Amino acid sequence: MASTRVLLALTGLVLVVGCSESPFSSDSASNGNAVVTPADPAGNPFLTPSPLPLQFPQFNLISDELYLPAFERGMEEQLAEIAAITAQSEAPTFENTLIPLERSGRTLSRVASVFFALSSANTNDAMQALEVKLSPLLSAHRDRILLNSALFARIKRLYDRRAALWLEPEQLRLIEITHRDFVRAGAQLSDVDKNRLRAINSELAELETKFNQNVLAQVNASAIVVDSRAELAGLSEAEIQAAADEATARNMPGKFLLSLQNTSGQPLLASLDNRSLRQRIMETSLARGSNGGEFDNLETLSRTARQRAERAQLLGYPNHAAYALEEQTAQSVEAVNQLLADLTPRAIANARRESADMQAMIQKEGLNFQLAAWDWAYYAEKVRRERYNFDESQLRPYFELNNVLEKGVFFAANRIYGITFKRRTDLPLYQEDVRIYEVDDLDGSMLGFFIFDPYARTNKSGGAWMNLYAAQSQLLDAKAIVGVHLNVTKPPQGEPALLTFDEVTTLFHEAGHGLHGLLSNVTYPSFSGTNVPRDFVEYPSQVNEMWSTWPEVLRNYAVHHGTGAPMPTELLDKVLEAQKFNQGFVTSEYLMASITDMALHQLSPEQVPTANQLMKFEADTLTAAGANLDMLPPRYRLPYFLHIMVGGYSAGYYSYIWSEVLDADTVVWFKANGGMTRTNGQHFRDTLLSRGGSVEALDLFRNFAGREPNVEPLLIRRGLN
Repeated sequence: MASTRVLLALTGLVLVVGCSESPFSSDSASNGNAVVTPADPAGNPFLTPSPLPLQFPQFNLISDELYLPAFERGMEEQLAEIAAITAQSEAPTFENTLIPLERSGRTLSRVASVFFALSSANTNDAMQALEVKLSPLLSAHRDRILLNSALFARIKRLYDRRAALWLEPEQLRLIEITHRDFVRAGAQLSDVDKNRLRAINSELAELETKFNQNVLAQVNASAIVVDSRAELAGLSEAEIQAAADEATARNMPGKFLLSLQNTSGQPLLASLDNRSLRQRIMETSLARGSNGGEFDNLETLSRTARQRAERAQLLGYPNHAAYALEEQTAQSVEAVNQLLADLTPRAIANARRESADMQAMIQKEGLNFQLAAWDWAYYAEKVRRERYNFDESQLRPYFELNNVLEKGVFFAANRIYGITFKRRTDLPLYQEDVRIYEVDDLDGSMLGFFIFDPYARTNKSGGAWMNLYAAQSQLLDAKAIVGVHLNVTKPPQGEPALLTFDEVTTLFHEAGHGLHGLLSNVTYPSFSGTNVPRDFVEYPSQVNEMWSTWPEVLRNYAVHHGTGAPMPTELLDKVLEAQKFNQGFVTSEYLMASITDMALHQLSPEQVPTANQLMKFEADTLTAAGANLDMLPPRYRLPYFLHIMVGGYSAGYYSYIWSEVLDADTVVWFKANGGMTRTNGQHFRDTLLSRGGSVEALDLFRNFAGREPNVEPLLIRRGLN
């Protein structure tokens, strides 16, 4: 899986995609049934391929001190492999240049995929310290390859002669994409400019790591301590007990600890009756990263934005947004700005109508306060209950985690793609709550492994995401190993994990990313699975959300966790009827974050706000866009906006709504062509999911749908028509 696409990701969270935005603890649990022998005489499991099926990571042999030697060996090996390519006296050919480049760096990929996956999912102090040390080292390593003049000369010679080489389409695309990646990385710069670029890249790697670690630390430091059970009125007994358990775990017996997630809004706000506590939670959430102290992120973000802007200009672009969008399907800053400008007034108008309904509910209760940000979720739930005669608490007993995963996500994947999932208990784990599933194709052959990590932990990044431990590639005879991570509150011992409807949708979404990786069928690792433009990668995962409410699927998993009774038809009908409810809020909070992301990354180095100007810049930007509502904050404020710092979403958070144009149109296609059938699923798999990045992204959609995309289904879905 060591391709130039992986090289480009090495300074961040490697191959991470998802709704959200990390390492191995010395006491992490492993499965006692697994029998593994050391991978080499020194006992470092990263230095040779794992003997486990599909080279599954040997989590039970990993300790913190093994990472750095493996990274050092991996970088040394890859540089030797690159030197062998450039030392050849023969003229460059596809076979003697591109193929060995794709094969290079196997050891480095092996350790990097595990380290960065676990540095998001199960971190500790030693790994965080190592991450800080590794960031500039990996940045320098990446530059040694992508700024290697001799290597680029061979690639350019192939690129210039590509029309005369009689290559297969995937080979031709590999030459073109590799050449583009080297050029965008600075391969054509002068030596002086290359040196400046190396310095910028090194500093950016350190800044992005610092920002990420600050966000996690601030989330943990900002947990809300509650003194009495009475203050938690409105929460379920399981939620109250979980808060008590968390307080006890942090040496505060008798108290209750409410952990935060990395969004502005917090799930508990929909249930808590205590308005002052709701206010405390929301204000604490919104202040993260900008309230001074050890984990303040304002200077880090300001410096990052300036360095990105300088790098873009060094590479010949007016700003970072123009640089980032060049390789996306949107292609231009103007196209994204226009989309956001078109959608924002409609979304805000919807949100204002929704806020009026909630204000009326407040007055109906005989209260006279104005709706505030900490009231929105609480009164939205009341309006939903009145309008549709159901609330979230009625749904949760039917959304038990195991059922949603195995009888929902896996059931749908079997129905639509013919694949099957079976639990494996003979492989090592990195944490006791993690599960592993083998994924088999229609003919019984193994497609890969699905690692599922559902619960929130203090050493785990917030949000939800998918990462690749191994990417499918025919060249490397490799199958995919995907990890899907949520942040569901772990229930008390013996209690079921009951999901909200949003958490159900999130699980289907992240599993969609996993399926994109598992169903990949390409030759070269550069094109595997989710190695597609950032504003296309969310499309297949958003399509997978469709099956969460597909009647056949919903009936299969939405059963009462205690009685096994199916969700009543009338309740199911209400769920489906209410899908457009609160879409003004959902769309507006998302668009607000997208607007600030794009605005920050369209600035020149001189225009970037200083640390003490950043929050005013955010407010002024939203005001100028007509989107500054006091009762509706952005989904992410700049100081804890992980997407724009790690994972490749800088000037790219718009990707979700851009991808949703294709997603909503694809739902229409499925419904028009008979719905959930194996024929439709195979067509989607063959024309799109299996092709990864081996075909231009929008051509994949055209090949699937047989036409250009249509924006109208998105407008209807979001209530924006």
